Amino acid sequence: MHILLVVNPTASSMTSRRRLEVERSLFSRHRLEVAETVERDHATALARDAAERGVEVVVVLGGDGTVNEVANGLVGANTALAPLPGGSTNVYARSLGYPRRVRPAVECVLEALDTGRLHRVGVGSANGRRFLFHLGAGYDAAVVARMERRRPWIKRRLAHSAFAWTAFRTFMSDFDRDHPSFVVSTADETVVGEGFFAIVSKAAPYAFFGPRPLMVTRSAGIDRKLGLTLYRRLGAGLVLWSAFEAMSVGVRKHRNIVQLADLDAITMEATGDGFPWQVDGDWLGLTERLDVLYEPDALTLVLP
Repeated sequence: MHILLVVNPTASSMTSRRRLEVERSLFSRHRLEVAETVERDHATALARDAAERGVEVVVVLGGDGTVNEVANGLVGANTALAPLPGGSTNVYARSLGYPRRVRPAVECVLEALDTGRLHRVGVGSANGRRFLFHLGAGYDAAVVARMERRRPWIKRRLAHSAFAWTAFRTFMSDFDRDHPSFVVSTADETVVGEGFFAIVSKAAPYAFFGPRPLMVTRSAGIDRKLGLTLYRRLGAGLVLWSAFEAMSVGVRKHRNIVQLADLDAITMEATGDGFPWQVDGDWLGLTERLDVLYEPDALTLVLP
């Protein structure tokens, strides 16, 4: 089988030894090409080129951002995507059932290719950018933006604790908790309400904190449409309650949280000058409007 291994050399868990182990394992049983990313969105171009050349599988050794870029290059093609845990959290690989460590994850990929465990799924899309497990608007996107300003070694060595501290600092100092950031509507133009923080889920969990999954909604999965979780208020008590719920049973019904499932389309319009947004952990700036869509039958995955 013809495989392209896309490597992000700056990913949080990347080492030369780990990369060499992956290359040897794949090369021992398949025709292998290797390409390194050199800048943002380079992985998208590499994946699109691979699909056009008839490469059968793109294996990604990097974090969730690199996996997202590769997926954006493969949407609509027959080339399959296999994510390996090369970043700090590896939400998508783990949500699919891959092990946390690279070596056993590679073995899972090889076994899946031998047995033909390929699965076609839908993806989310917002203003033309696809996402695999979630889109965040408002508060969590502001946290991601602040994390991206930190030095790379902090994310590499202190990923989860640094994110928790950054979330606290953003909540206390940077984020406007008095005025809603946007208003959300569904495909039939029904107004869901104003909010400070929204998560559009395409997979579960939302993220991981160490070994523990954070379940914002259980109405999401790779074979389902879009799930919406909208925070209409953003008080300290609600945030803490949500965090503990997410680490246990999943966020349950609350008067200030709206949860909807299996949506085809969602629109978010700014109530002011614009609001921050991110997809799969990648900060994408400020926007005045997001048109979020479910795209069925978009991507082939290699499942463990």
